[in-house]
Amino acid sequence: MTPVLIGVSQRVTFVEEYGERRDALDQRWSEFLFSCGLVPILIPNHIEIARQILNTIKLNGILLTGGNSLVSLGGDAPERDSTEVMLLQFARDNRIPLIGVCRGMQVLQHATGVPLEKVEGHVSTPHWIEEASGGRTVNSFHHFGTKATHSDWIVTAKASDGVVEAIEHIEGSLEGIMWHPERCDPILDSDRERFRKFFGITSH
Repeated sequence: MTPVLIGVSQRVTFVEEYGERRDALDQRWSEFLFSCGLVPILIPNHIEIARQILNTIKLNGILLTGGNSLVSLGGDAPERDSTEVMLLQFARDNRIPLIGVCRGMQVLQHATGVPLEKVEGHVSTPHWIEEASGGRTVNSFHHFGTKATHSDWIVTAKASDGVVEAIEHIEGSLEGIMWHPERCDPILDSDRERFRKFFGITSH
């Protein structure tokens, strides 16, 4: 079976002891994606190298992961901001499915001019969300969010306090969620199915 290759963005961490800025990804992301039938291709936070990867490897999709606040919200990883904006534009231009998780969804909102604001009770606090299929509890690790979205997007999940928890583009191929499916133990079938469906996997 041809592997389904997903470009995956990474957080930036600063290791003071070594004076190093490192790209990093929680190992649980690789485990989660592989369980969905997806093979992660890690994208470095270096815009020229990222472009070279996109032009060399035929990706079937892109994932923008969590971690790091946007620079406009006090974050200190401008190289990540610029790389992810480029990944989003590449996905749009080439009709490649892209999903943003937590910070990744914030990137989608920010790119369409939706102002992000501080939210309370969403850091390390599981909470209830309402989706079209019903309600459920999700994990939460974000300081910023919105209570609205751009007219090009459809809100598909909200928390009880009105914070938008999931969106999808009216033309398809772009989606965002605020919870972390990779941090669930065990992995939830609903999250696995969401990723499999979004990236077009119908069978193992």
